[in-house]
Amino acid sequence: MIQVFRRALAAASDQGRVLRFWLRDDDATRPGPRLERLISLCERHGVPPTLAVVPAGLDPALGGLLTGDARVALHGWSHRNHAGPREKKQELGPHRPAAEVLAELAEGRDLLGRVFPGRVLDLLVPPWNRIAPAVAEGLPGIGIRALSAYGRINARALPVLNADIDPIDWRARRSLRDPALLWQKLALRAQIDRPIGILTHHLDHDEAVWQFLDLLMGMTAGPHCRWITPEEMMPDLLSKGVTSFSSRSADRIGP
Repeated sequence: MIQVFRRALAAASDQGRVLRFWLRDDDATRPGPRLERLISLCERHGVPPTLAVVPAGLDPALGGLLTGDARVALHGWSHRNHAGPREKKQELGPHRPAAEVLAELAEGRDLLGRVFPGRVLDLLVPPWNRIAPAVAEGLPGIGIRALSAYGRINARALPVLNADIDPIDWRARRSLRDPALLWQKLALRAQIDRPIGILTHHLDHDEAVWQFLDLLMGMTAGPHCRWITPEEMMPDLLSKGVTSFSSRSADRIGP
């Protein structure tokens, strides 16, 4: 099963292509053994992680944990569901006024800029991969230049830098997906000339997921592969400084 990906790596090398990968890890709020294990794994393999951080629960000590080219993206405000009991979970959906949602996101972005100076991307990762169109349309007004999700997302106002591979089987075992399918999907993505996004959730990894990530990073550490940061896909995505969101801005972009 792993051989199909090894052959894809060899084919890319023979063709003189360099495969690019990037890593997004969701739900970071504070230091802990699982997050520290992820960062240590990335450092060992030369992988610059992008942490999607939830501002409402942020422990400022997390700022001292990041090293190298680690990046930070905004992961909503509180990762709290505002949808009804029969709806799919949403924090950034149409259940509240867009101005209220945008004001929270702007506050979160300001907080990330203070805790992680020089590492914050103008990138929003919507919790549960969902965002209301009115909220998406207002994001440029608070300095957000791109979105990142997994799968489809109903937003046309901004570029989307989506992850491609999620190793966790959420619906069944909440462990590693079928490895044969994962390696096959990676091999198919390797044939497309664009970066391959790997999505992780450090708080939910079991040992099988950790072993898969270690193996994948080790296999892609050679000269035929390169792990990149999101701003290499979208120039100027690394924030040059955070501008506070004002009530006047909220009036302009509200419904």
